[in-house]
Amino acid sequence: MKKTVIGIDVSKEKLDVSILKETKIQEEAIIENQTKKITAYLKEVQKKNTPEDILICAEYTGQYTYPLSIVCEELGISLWIENPAQIKYRSGVQRGKNDKLDARKIAQYAERFQEEAKLFSMPEKSMVSLKQLISERDMYVSDRAKYQGQLTDQERFMDKADYKKKGKRLHALIQELDQAIKQIEKEIQKIIDSDETLSNQHKLLCSIEGVGERTAVKMIVETNAFKDFTNPRKFCCHAGVAPFSYTSGSSQHSRNKVSNRADKSIKALLHMAALIAATRMHGELHDYYLRKVGEGKNKMSVLNAVRAKLVYRMFAVIKNNQLYQKNYLNPLLKS
Repeated sequence: MKKTVIGIDVSKEKLDVSILKETKIQEEAIIENQTKKITAYLKEVQKKNTPEDILICAEYTGQYTYPLSIVCEELGISLWIENPAQIKYRSGVQRGKNDKLDARKIAQYAERFQEEAKLFSMPEKSMVSLKQLISERDMYVSDRAKYQGQLTDQERFMDKADYKKKGKRLHALIQELDQAIKQIEKEIQKIIDSDETLSNQHKLLCSIEGVGERTAVKMIVETNAFKDFTNPRKFCCHAGVAPFSYTSGSSQHSRNKVSNRADKSIKALLHMAALIAATRMHGELHDYYLRKVGEGKNKMSVLNAVRAKLVYRMFAVIKNNQLYQKNYLNPLLKS
């Protein structure tokens, strides 16, 4: 049975709403992006439809979707938070753009592909806190790197007295950021230690060569404690690690390459983990890297393969609930 579909374009201050039923627009509205306003509006919608017959679809816009998520959870309304790129590339050519048109487009997309809807459920409080803390830490780390860059890059190009004054201020800012980062890392560790599942997953991931504390925590958050992703290949696509072929007819035969549509934050951490495992640690991945480079393979292509191997290993230790074994032998292959 076709549901009443509600397309919502989410922004910081407001929600543009388009209600669609049997391809016809039933209602359009603009509401403030506040839980009270959203609750009041959706309760009115529920009076005309049962909660089971309503499907809300919204583009993912980070923390701006949080009030809507909370309300849908409380009212028992199905919520589908979709990747904006997915909606864009499956909705055909659009002439003109504004929030009202975007809401209509989302509603039409949801009605057309509602059988493929992936319903959103609020993650546990610990996961929400971890995600927010990681985002805050990354912001401070980025600021610290910017200030440190000022210290090292500008000394030669400034008057010594002016540079000394500026350096003093920058050192004070860097010191404050260092303290804030340390405090956040303590809070992150406290959350992980207080949750048996998170603590166990963190321990398993850190047993893999090259995988450090930050990469392990980011993997846990990015996969929602490995609930949202169970297939390592799909996660490789998400992280921009999986290579794809680019060919067309007889004229275009490009080498396989990764897609730019990826989560750059997890990709950067996976790259650092692969770099450490391949060049700074003696083990299977180091030997693999040297062997492939010795065969003439491009170094970045080999590093990307190492990144993928790390992802597969992380999913394997979680699935088997066992620490990584460097010299593991598959019992099915034993003679």
